[in-house]
Amino acid sequence: SMAGPWLKYRGHLENISQNCYIGAINAANGESNNVENQVTGEWGTVPDTAINYRDNGIKWVIVGDSNLGEGSSREHAALEPRFLGGVAVIVRSFARIHETNLKKQGVLALTFADESDYDKIEPKDKVSILGLNEFAPGKNLQAEIK
Repeated sequence: SMAGPWLKYRGHLENISQNCYIGAINAANGESNNVENQVTGEWGTVPDTAINYRDNGIKWVIVGDSNLGEGSSREHAALEPRFLGGVAVIVRSFARIHETNLKKQGVLALTFADESDYDKIEPKDKVSILGLNEFAPGKNLQAEIK
């Protein structure tokens, strides 16, 4: 098969989710697939850390740079963060279809009103999205960064 060894993972969200954001470069250390668990302080893979958050009832967000989702495997790239407990993705910009796929999966897909605000967020920051009860088309949300 052209899918090679990946064919065995087709249709298994638990397995597919082991690819979630593993190629993204972490601003804290310049490495891919190596993130600090903000609760335990331990370093681990993106999927393992997300699973820990999900299983402990902790909602999490991704803060990304430009063109997030480029080259991703369509729906899987949106299914994975949702399955792992992600609730929002905040970026400078999305790749063409990724934003729509995130929304279809119930993940809040947000872009910075001012792209330079991306540079104000540090890896250890906690992000709270405010104003969700009043959220409507054309209305900006606010984020509290601690």
